[in-house]
Amino acid sequence: MLSEEQFEKEINQIIKIALAEDIGDGDHSSLACIPEDAVGEANLLVKEDGIIAGIDFAQRIFHTVDADIEFTALLKDGDRVKKGDLAFRVKGRSQSILKTERVMLNAMQRMSAIATKTNSFVEVLKPFQTQILDTRKTTPGLRVLEKWAVRIGGGANHRYALYDMIMLKDNHIDFAGGITKAIAKTKAYLKERNLDLKIIVEARDLNEIEEILKSHKDVYRILIDNFNYTDTKKAVDIIDKRCLTESSGNITLKTASKYAECGVDFISSGALTHSVYNLDLSLKAVL
Repeated sequence: MLSEEQFEKEINQIIKIALAEDIGDGDHSSLACIPEDAVGEANLLVKEDGIIAGIDFAQRIFHTVDADIEFTALLKDGDRVKKGDLAFRVKGRSQSILKTERVMLNAMQRMSAIATKTNSFVEVLKPFQTQILDTRKTTPGLRVLEKWAVRIGGGANHRYALYDMIMLKDNHIDFAGGITKAIAKTKAYLKERNLDLKIIVEARDLNEIEEILKSHKDVYRILIDNFNYTDTKKAVDIIDKRCLTESSGNITLKTASKYAECGVDFISSGALTHSVYNLDLSLKAVL
């Protein structure tokens, strides 16, 4: 996972790129009709029920644009909100508020949607010992925000990227010449480079579960991919806690509890980040 230093670096980079993309050589709409010394106040209005996310990020954006803006949080990230709630208040130069508005809203609406969807899975899985995970199926360039939103919603992050965990999926296994060879080559690679990375191996059927278990001391988690309920339960029984288990593959809110009943430790879902509809938020001037 990201260190605090890496996290801060990526967050700052996103803000820099997003503001440059939106403002360019100037917010001419505001420059044309708002005096430079005009001061205004605005509230972030919640227009849809859900889980709010991105308040801390919003403050960072406002203060990047204008360090003198007064930012007052009325809620905190992860709070359950309803239509009509106010999330925060800003006061300062009107031009600065207007320059920040769209970038802030774009980020918060998406982050809140992800947090809301994640929290729906968290609620469904409450009776079980199964945790919901995200995936690498994120918007290019925005992964740190989207995975942050998953955590705000109560979920957990899978590996952050290709470099912080080994994940041997079907294509790795096939290109390497089979499961046993893939694991052996990976173990040798890690030893040669003195890398301490956990290994997850995907299984496509029960026979592959058995083969992975021959190397179970080298495997952190088995990904039970696209199994039905019956075979998932059989797989969990076969693994018998020799390593952790993860179910994945088109698992929805309706089916998540069924997979959790099978006893898996984790359920991973790309839908947390790739299939969400922005939560409706709006920045409204206080007159």
